[in-house]
Amino acid sequence: MARYPLNLPLQLKQESEKWAAAQGVSLNQFVMWAVSEKVGMLNASLDDPQHPHVTYRRGASGVPVAVVRGTGIRVQTLVIAAQQWEMSEQEIARDYDLTLAQVRDALAFYRDHQAELDAQMAAEQKLAADHVRA
Repeated sequence: MARYPLNLPLQLKQESEKWAAAQGVSLNQFVMWAVSEKVGMLNASLDDPQHPHVTYRRGASGVPVAVVRGTGIRVQTLVIAAQQWEMSEQEIARDYDLTLAQVRDALAFYRDHQAELDAQMAAEQKLAADHVRA
């Protein structure tokens, strides 16, 4: 195993210590776990190189969700804005504080991955409907 000195901002170190304690591991084990998890995610990247403005983020359920890179804005949100609310690309860019290139790439990503995103949206609509009925 290689040694690597690490300087953490004080608040990040304190929060990491709390999470490590809650997990029942040392700070060193926690940091190694966090780094290995991040490297594993990067190695297993689902990104489509044809769409540089879109990346995947794992949601609370662990399911990868397509988002505009560098934001938390889901691609499906922009699709709904374009299709259901009939917003233009320019309106979407303005309202969501995105560049036109980001909006166009997200909508092109949707066209290229429509079956996947439509299935996610349908599953979420069903879950929401089931929750309302419960």
